[in-house]
Amino acid sequence: MSMAFLRDDAEGEMPRRNYDLPDREDPDFDRAAARALLEAARVGETQLAERATGYYWGEPQLRPYVEVMLVEAEKAGDDRLEQVARRFLA
Repeated sequence: MSMAFLRDDAEGEMPRRNYDLPDREDPDFDRAAARALLEAARVGETQLAERATGYYWGEPQLRPYVEVMLVEAEKAGDDRLEQVARRFLA
């Protein structure tokens, strides 16, 4: 692959936003991680949120939290959050 298509600084890139995550040992961490992944997906920062949370997109452990967020998005009429939640659950 040509080096022209690779970003030199991508490997060490840190999350650009504060994902407001509690300590990893906090019982609410997984819920917050699910929200962080979906919010990052809204703006194309999924990979950065994965680094911040330690979870990958579609992580089975986070499904229950995403399902709740999907219902909330439907009720609120938040089409974009609904879209990314459905993609996570697919």
